[in-house]
Amino acid sequence: MATTAHNNLNAKLVLLGDMGAGKSSLVLRFVKGQFLEFQESTIGAAFFSQTVSVNNSTVKFEIWDTAGQERYHSLAPMYYRGAAAAIIVYDITSTDSFARAKKWVQELQKQGNPNLVMALAGNKADMEDKRNVTAEEARVYAEENGLFFMETSAKTAINVNDIFYEIARRLPRAQPAQTPAGMVLVDRQGEGSRAATCCA
Repeated sequence: MATTAHNNLNAKLVLLGDMGAGKSSLVLRFVKGQFLEFQESTIGAAFFSQTVSVNNSTVKFEIWDTAGQERYHSLAPMYYRGAAAAIIVYDITSTDSFARAKKWVQELQKQGNPNLVMALAGNKADMEDKRNVTAEEARVYAEENGLFFMETSAKTAINVNDIFYEIARRLPRAQPAQTPAGMVLVDRQGEGSRAATCCA
């Protein structure tokens, strides 16, 4: 059983970006395979979980979808603290959204987790006719800042699963099991006192 535990990873993942960039839509597409044409703005943050299998191991993402409005900015550190991965999302039709994404990257770099896996997602790739940020510009920026880059479309599902799977592949496998948000409760009925030791 020990090997199974080593091959199972819980990873906190946070989505950051401007309001309207499509963070909630990306998560909804990844977790539920759905797209809502009119997605309400997230208040504070929303939580989802999804498990993926890569390289003979299982990664359970604990996904925090943060609000993009400026008034919620001060809450963001509460969500990205202790995160194993972050997706910084911008809207390819908005240069302001891309500029805001760069500020999020700087903020994450300052908080100083060298093992943080960061992805830059240029969302709304289905709106090519309204594009204001070139893929090349974003790719160069991502390379210069140690991120990997993909253009995504929550609407058409382009690269949505791919970006999460790529994060799962890049997560450091040798990290000790940590649960910064507190204990993980595992339902192990009928195993008595051993349930208390299962969550190390």
